Amino acid sequence: MYRTILKPLLFLLPPEKAHGLTMALFSLFASIPGVKFIIKKVLTVEHEALKRTLWGIDFPNPVGLAAGFDKEGKYIDELSCLGFGFIEIGTITPRPQEGNPKPRLFRLHTDLALLNRMGFNNGGMEEVALRLSKHRKQGIILGGNIGKNKTTPNEQAAEDYLACFHTLFQYVDYFVVNVSSPNTAALRELQDKEPLARLLHGLMEANIAQSKPKPILLKIAPDLTEHQLDDIVDIVQQTGIHGIIATNTTVDRSKLRTNTKDLGLGGISGAPVRERSTEIIRYLFQRSGGTIPIIGVGGIDSPEAAMEKLQAGASLVQVYTGMVYEGPGLVRRINKKLIHYFK
Repeated sequence: MYRTILKPLLFLLPPEKAHGLTMALFSLFASIPGVKFIIKKVLTVEHEALKRTLWGIDFPNPVGLAAGFDKEGKYIDELSCLGFGFIEIGTITPRPQEGNPKPRLFRLHTDLALLNRMGFNNGGMEEVALRLSKHRKQGIILGGNIGKNKTTPNEQAAEDYLACFHTLFQYVDYFVVNVSSPNTAALRELQDKEPLARLLHGLMEANIAQSKPKPILLKIAPDLTEHQLDDIVDIVQQTGIHGIIATNTTVDRSKLRTNTKDLGLGGISGAPVRERSTEIIRYLFQRSGGTIPIIGVGGIDSPEAAMEKLQAGASLVQVYTGMVYEGPGLVRRINKKLIHYFK
């Protein structure tokens, strides 16, 4: 129904407006007694073969929702009905910020892709923490993707990440350090070896000081060189952080069929990044000897694309753009296929 009826109607609207409208209507529909139960019953796939345990967390299945879909944790309860094994919110910054001027989200139909330059638009860590304290339900594995404010210079970036870490610590199950978005000026410079090592060392010190430390993962760009990937592996091993998410959006447009000259800057997600993200997963897995857990994301729009990431070395996967084009049934289709694959 999504691909034949809902998708053509939604695609008549600008992407950001369509997303907001969809989530508002879905939330309203899900508030009807019994509806969430029915949706969950239809879309959730349960099987022993799907279960995964990483970092002491028991994941009911390996398919998660990537950050960016629910930036501020407004729809966690509703999204959990769609069969995800875990949900990641964010990117969250210490102070509220509007993000980049609109329009800042574009569909590239021919390429089954999105172009975005959202710019970490969110209400800030205090607002998100308050919302989670009131509405967070048990049983939903939740990741918190954190970043720095646009106005914070890179020299002070660690303070922003630490502020988010401490504010959100009691509400999320794991953290993701986002230094790879192309939509905040100079943010990707934090992926360089020295500043990244300092940032992660600081976060791990704060984490170890907690009575029950939580997993900290690093989200990286697909545009890194082999030498930079070697540095990433070394830093992860030196700092003791718990894993890598590969990958964020790409600034490479060489594989696009759509003419994006008039759309401006932004990162590309969806099918065009599939091959590169899988290459990076495979390289990181082999370079580390399989010692670093990896969450694979980028161009997963089918069960085959998900299996490709897992075969390359990912322990879990995440979807976002694929769900925009394929609908919420994508999660169910992937999990049903994975049962046969794992068995």
